[in-house]
Amino acid sequence: MAKRNGRKKFQLPDLYYEGYLEKRSFKDKTPRKLWTCLCGNTFFFFNKKRDNDYFEKLDLCGLISVTDDSNPDPNLDSARFNVQMTKGNIKFTAPNAESRELWKGFIYSVAKLEVPVSLNLLPGQIHILRETIQKEKKRLANCAPIPSPPTTVKTEMPACYYEVPRLEAELLLEREAKKGNLLLRPGKDGHSFAISTKQDLDGPIFRHYRILTKKEGGLYIDVNKPVHFDTLHDVVTYFMEKTEGSLTPLNIEGQYDKNISFIASDNENGERTQQPLPDSVLVTEDFIPVTGKTTPDEPEPVAEETSPATDKEEEKKSVKDDCFSAQTPPIPAPRKLPPCPAPRTILPGQSAANPGSPTNEKSKILSNPEIKKQIGTEDMICSGN
Repeated sequence: MAKRNGRKKFQLPDLYYEGYLEKRSFKDKTPRKLWTCLCGNTFFFFNKKRDNDYFEKLDLCGLISVTDDSNPDPNLDSARFNVQMTKGNIKFTAPNAESRELWKGFIYSVAKLEVPVSLNLLPGQIHILRETIQKEKKRLANCAPIPSPPTTVKTEMPACYYEVPRLEAELLLEREAKKGNLLLRPGKDGHSFAISTKQDLDGPIFRHYRILTKKEGGLYIDVNKPVHFDTLHDVVTYFMEKTEGSLTPLNIEGQYDKNISFIASDNENGERTQQPLPDSVLVTEDFIPVTGKTTPDEPEPVAEETSPATDKEEEKKSVKDDCFSAQTPPIPAPRKLPPCPAPRTILPGQSAANPGSPTNEKSKILSNPEIKKQIGTEDMICSGN
């Protein structure tokens, strides 16, 4: 609740006129006599003149007309007047006819920013109204615009918030009817919000409700009976609960693709098909990783499967053969001889030639006593014959 004394400019604007008025609206059962202050283009009502806190206010931006009351009442007819607003009619009663004309003049001047010509006012009073209009124009020019919601606040928006205008909101609700019938969107002026709904009754019915922000903080639905909230989430919840689930927030967020693909035409037949990106193709078994030893163009030779022991023997044999071939030429394999009962000995005077020669063979036979004896017996027989 704002204070009347020591108030800041953005809380209560400049005071143009004040006095007692009896007020009666569609909310009031009986008229109430209140101390009324016209600050800027807003009425602020106090119970008493000395009160510092107002308990009600009335914005005159929605003024349609201000006229005398035509109800036949001889006692109050000369001091009663009506203020017609977009949200309803409010009846006021001034102490006297002169006060009524001044109130009507000030109300019309600050709301329409022009001096009314149909009032019975003195030249000095008309001059005061012109000064009031100049002050109000200056005040409106110096008023700082309401900043748009910062980026950090937008991230906390309800899930049904979409950056779409009124017409696109209706198309979105019509197209995504199965996913919800209520969405929150930015207002036309860029500083407010709006609720758009769609329901069916012999055809689609769209409704749009403006959500305004309050200077002291919070929000309210701009209807005949304003409803106040702390956050936009509360606004959405209010529509859901009060309509018993008939209105549900629109949520069109679907599944996300896991693989990147594109549409391409075949070079041969021109058929258009969906193809995955090369980077997204999975690695198959035919893929051979490249190492520092071999390349795809030079495949590794396939080695025969051999045991470790055989490999070592072959290696030793190869080394030995290489060394032997480098020292002596190859010789034929030795002939097999019959077994000898005793080791061979070389007689004196016998040449140490090749043991395999005919001379050596003959010497061996003659050196054997048994063979020699047999030979001698044969010679005797031959001589006797």
